[in-house]
Amino acid sequence: MKLLGTNTSPYVRKVRLVLLEKNIPHDYVVDPPREPGSLVARVNPLGRIPALILDDETCVFDSPVIAEYADSLNDKPILIPRNDAKARMRVKRWEALADGIMDSAAAVRTESLRPAEKQEAGNINLHNNAITRALAYAADQLGVREWCEGDSITLADLALVSALAYLDLRQTERDWRGAHPNLAAWFARMGGRASVRATLAG
Repeated sequence: MKLLGTNTSPYVRKVRLVLLEKNIPHDYVVDPPREPGSLVARVNPLGRIPALILDDETCVFDSPVIAEYADSLNDKPILIPRNDAKARMRVKRWEALADGIMDSAAAVRTESLRPAEKQEAGNINLHNNAITRALAYAADQLGVREWCEGDSITLADLALVSALAYLDLRQTERDWRGAHPNLAAWFARMGGRASVRATLAG
């Protein structure tokens, strides 16, 4: 299978982490959708990344669908609980929270690229406030635990680490580590994993 994406997309990072943690063979192809000749629009009608092309040419999109599909391919490890409805809900809720942080950070980034006189301060504040609340919620839910859910790594951890890495890239002025030392310590631990090191390196 082949994964199309870019190194700066947090959604691509999340999917890459799933594939790497589960040791699923794949080719990762950097393919910015806006570049002439990009394969993305030809395989994904939405023209977005990540896009996972299976060996039979089926295209799987978007990141939650890819993550869930990939997790079903083997049990080493199981990243989304299968036999506990509440645990599964909590993992998927973590993913929704992390994706929401990414969504808002991307919205702020898009607004900030507009000419200063055309930027909507209200929109920027709306999304920045959402990120602030989401980080506080994540810190409270995580507490001093090693993993977001249960006693082993799950999709929740991979989604959250992707969101925090994206804040480091796009909101360098945001001191989320100072505001939430437990998230900072957790992120540092996660940064020691081979999968995370690989995706942060490019």
